[in-house]
Amino acid sequence: MTRKRTDKILLIFAVAAVSVPGLGVAQVDTSDWLCESCPFEDGYRADYEAGATYVSDDAARFGNATGYDEKGGYANLDGEGRYVNDGFRLDWFVEDLGLDSRVAELDAGRQGSYGFYLGYRELPYRLFDTTRTIFVPAASDRLDLPPGWVPAGLTSGFTQLDSSLRKQNIESDRQIIDAGGSWLPSDSFRLFADYRRQNREGVDVVAGAGFTQSSLLPRNFDFSTDQIDLGVQYQSARTSLTLAYYGSFFKNKNTGLTWETPFTTSLGNAEQRTAQEPDNEFQQLSLSGSWYAPGWDTVVALSLAAGRGEQNDTLLPYTINPNVSTGPLPRTSLDGKVDTSNYALTVTSRPSKNSRIKLAYRVDERDNKTTQSGWTRVIVDLLDSGETEQNIPYSFKRSRLNLSGEIRVWENVRLAAGYDRTDLDRDFQEVAEQSEDTGWGQVRWQPAYWFDLRARAGTAKRDIDRYDTVLAQSFGQNPMMRKYNLAYRYRKFGEITASASMASAPVSVSATVFATEDSFTKSRLGMTDANELRLTADISWAISERSSTYLMVGTEGIDSTQLGSEQSAEADWQAAHDDSFDHVGVGFLWRQLTDKMDLQLDYTRGSGNTGIQVISESGGQSRLPDLESTLDSLRLEALYRWSDRWEGTLNLRYEKFSSDDWALQDVAPDTLPTILTLGAEPINYDVWALGLGFRYNFGNQQLALVN
Repeated sequence: MTRKRTDKILLIFAVAAVSVPGLGVAQVDTSDWLCESCPFEDGYRADYEAGATYVSDDAARFGNATGYDEKGGYANLDGEGRYVNDGFRLDWFVEDLGLDSRVAELDAGRQGSYGFYLGYRELPYRLFDTTRTIFVPAASDRLDLPPGWVPAGLTSGFTQLDSSLRKQNIESDRQIIDAGGSWLPSDSFRLFADYRRQNREGVDVVAGAGFTQSSLLPRNFDFSTDQIDLGVQYQSARTSLTLAYYGSFFKNKNTGLTWETPFTTSLGNAEQRTAQEPDNEFQQLSLSGSWYAPGWDTVVALSLAAGRGEQNDTLLPYTINPNVSTGPLPRTSLDGKVDTSNYALTVTSRPSKNSRIKLAYRVDERDNKTTQSGWTRVIVDLLDSGETEQNIPYSFKRSRLNLSGEIRVWENVRLAAGYDRTDLDRDFQEVAEQSEDTGWGQVRWQPAYWFDLRARAGTAKRDIDRYDTVLAQSFGQNPMMRKYNLAYRYRKFGEITASASMASAPVSVSATVFATEDSFTKSRLGMTDANELRLTADISWAISERSSTYLMVGTEGIDSTQLGSEQSAEADWQAAHDDSFDHVGVGFLWRQLTDKMDLQLDYTRGSGNTGIQVISESGGQSRLPDLESTLDSLRLEALYRWSDRWEGTLNLRYEKFSSDDWALQDVAPDTLPTILTLGAEPINYDVWALGLGFRYNFGNQQLALVN
């Protein structure tokens, strides 16, 4: 994908940054502008940094979210600044203007009166740069075969494959525009409006399935989403009330994807088509508020929301195969309507100085009002199945009750306990009614201000009214199968956390042990048990006022077992999954390593392993190749001060990623006889990036320290 360079909006930001001395930066949060007593020192400041980075090799994953995906040099420009005058503040911030991960923000306002912001950012997503395809994009919604292509029944018969393959990266870019503001017409009222526009375009992978063959297709996509937040807020000493509107509008420039099939097909089936994500929208009104009763030391919070989602895009015909005869569609569009409602009540109170209680209740409801109709089932643009199927308007209602409390029983000991109840009602699913009860208790011991020890444990039981095997069979499932999210489950969990931070010693330490054990004792087929154990620890040491170091380590293991049946009878095979993840991180920071130099070094290592053991009555015992991945990342940052205004920076980043994935290993485009793949390889790279920059500071640098 071609790198995007200077957009008009970035040019506007750059001009503003140069023409207005020290515009300044803040995150998109206008609350600063609405503070009557927040002090701002008049003046301006600005920092500009220009530099260049060299990347040693092409690596898609290394460039994911950074833009450093190709070997070579990258010029870059960063900057930030602030201008303050008589209560008015204007901030600006630009970062990575030379990269596909560029950011620009403008934030301004007057204290206690108004505030506004404008932002632009890009986020690159890079997945594979080892993929190749024969398909040629004839249009944004169409893929054609290369000229002279000779179809065959198997991939081994594709005589023009090698000469037709072309490089096709799987990647995309996201552009986000933010704008909004707040206005205080009085001390009690605040009006706000926020707008966000997201565009996503690029190439991903979809399956182009035939009857017995399939092709992995490099689909071009172009999505946009507009989001709007509008509201008014009332605030007093004890009461807060907000009335708000939210709207989300999704647009897809392509309603379908048409492709020419590379395999030998029957007459009329040389082209196939599949629908893409339809245009849709969601709108919601909400009312939320809170009230504080000082005499009871109680806060009551309430929220109400009602919304509707609609999908009314024009439907594609059943098939583009002229030899398949079907009747007309029941209607030209789905005319989908889903109503949502959300209600929540929370009460927190301190009956005494040594106790605290909390009660929360929430209801979430989804009512799918889409009309059901009978639809002809056409299989992969090839044949009419002769069956009529109904669209299923799934609906649910979920209610949650949470009750918890804490009390100090001794000077250094606190006890806490809680109870949670979740009820879920569904339509058109195997389990219509489901409930889960969770109880937990906690002991907290704090013998000294610098030491804190907490132990928490509990159980959770998820129960169901019954499992509808008739409905399951209508979906083509084994009647003894139990989906893990719908099955009966009994869970035990526990957690121990310890932390120490002494003022007399510049060292802080924390450690956590967390464990869960799940049992699906009523499932004859499906998941039967799952266990998780997680341990983490970190230590930080302020060696001196100018130097510090840290170390963090962690490990996690997840084991699970599932039963299955090849004969639709009792379980005759078993699969055991063993997942393990480990990470370690260490870092050092030296301020003024010399009189003019700062240095920071960080190293992290993460690794993961998945093992799958299968035992079958017909096939015996076997083990799939382990899935493995390891990431080593090293960052070195140095800053040198030539003067109060001029600084030089050096950044070195090294990253090595290795993985073993049997689903991708040695799978060329024609390795599978009936599936034409893109030949994606397991992700493996060894890359370093070296950057040099020069920074100049304008104006009053102390202005940056004022909140």
